Amino acid sequence: KLSDFGLSKIIPDDGASHLSTVVAGTPGYLDPDYYTNNRLTEKSDVYSFGVVLLEIITGQQVIARNEERSNIIEWVRSLVAIGDIKAIVDSRLEGDFDINSAWKAVEIAMACVSLRPNQRPIMSVVVFELKETLATELARTKPNSSAESIEPVNLDFSAQLIPLAR
Repeated sequence: KLSDFGLSKIIPDDGASHLSTVVAGTPGYLDPDYYTNNRLTEKSDVYSFGVVLLEIITGQQVIARNEERSNIIEWVRSLVAIGDIKAIVDSRLEGDFDINSAWKAVEIAMACVSLRPNQRPIMSVVVFELKETLATELARTKPNSSAESIEPVNLDFSAQLIPLAR
């Protein structure tokens, strides 16, 4: 079971929905719900994925070492509240993105990092919505095409990845 993307624990395939264990995780990626109940669930992985998605969208680190912004989730949440998508999206894109696609990606990421695990989506929904968002962005970059005419993008998330020794 992933507590973040640097440490993992295998959950026995006995139908258990969670694993109780001592977990060491990278600050910023670990599900805050773990601190209160010491349980990692599939929704804990969704939270960690949401943090990584925010890093990709913003081009920022999860925890900044400055006073202006210390935590990526709170920083993005404050910019969402004032509707400033251009300040959220990685400045290296120089505004070359579809605003609706960007908002959708941020919306997906923020749903993943909801403080309440039961309000987080399941990963299959996250993948579906990200594919739709990608199709919209690809339609914008291809002249004389629409989102419906773009061939589906197949992303294989089924590979069994094993953490490499450090």
